[in-house]
Amino acid sequence: MIKTDVSNIHRTNKTYWDENGNDFLESIVLPYYGCNTLTENELNLFGDVAGKKFLDIGCGNGESLKYHGNNKAAELWGIDISQNQLEKAAKCLSESGYAAKLICGAMEDEHKLPTDYFDYVYSIYAIGWTTDLQGTFNRVASYLKKDGIFIFSWSHPIHMCVAFEEDKAFFKNTYFDETWSQRDLDGKNILLCSRKISTYVNALAKAGFVIEQLVEQTNDETLQLTGELSDWTKKSQMVPLTAIFKARKL
Repeated sequence: MIKTDVSNIHRTNKTYWDENGNDFLESIVLPYYGCNTLTENELNLFGDVAGKKFLDIGCGNGESLKYHGNNKAAELWGIDISQNQLEKAAKCLSESGYAAKLICGAMEDEHKLPTDYFDYVYSIYAIGWTTDLQGTFNRVASYLKKDGIFIFSWSHPIHMCVAFEEDKAFFKNTYFDETWSQRDLDGKNILLCSRKISTYVNALAKAGFVIEQLVEQTNDETLQLTGELSDWTKKSQMVPLTAIFKARKL
């Protein structure tokens, strides 16, 4: 268990993203919401985005912003804790002919972003890095217009506490543990905590959102696979790996 030292958490995780980046994680940029889950092409959570204003929380290398640019979004904004990632995003978007306003900093901090301004705020596999979930959701709500949409995906908490070995799934830790801990990602240390589904639901409600959709399904292609499968694939056929929320600001 790690004491919630916000500055240490930010420093550790920022170092990881500065040094490693997410170029190899193709499954966490739109149209993908995460590994082995349904895609935006299937879910159509955003709908017609032409002429809309977007803010990407944890925008990474900019591929998700480019996705919306390709669908004729009017404005592209992004926040990321890693300057290295923002440089990749700027390059990605510039090469595609898109301008974007990119801000370096933690998603839970004040960045003097416009309020009641965006049609969509979204986060693809980044929201779980926040050290202040309620504060982050409150800020997201302030950025959005009335009836604006907030869409985010993150590791499903069941996935984070279930392991799979020899064709059997078992709990490796309690679902209710929301303390911060050190984890290994590609041989590097990061600091994360798992949060219950109810934690996300209650924080969204307190911030003034109504949930319109919660997606937990593994994609059909994975569910239909048979034969010699990896433990990862077998696990995704038994428990959800990703949770996707769509909420509307009241």
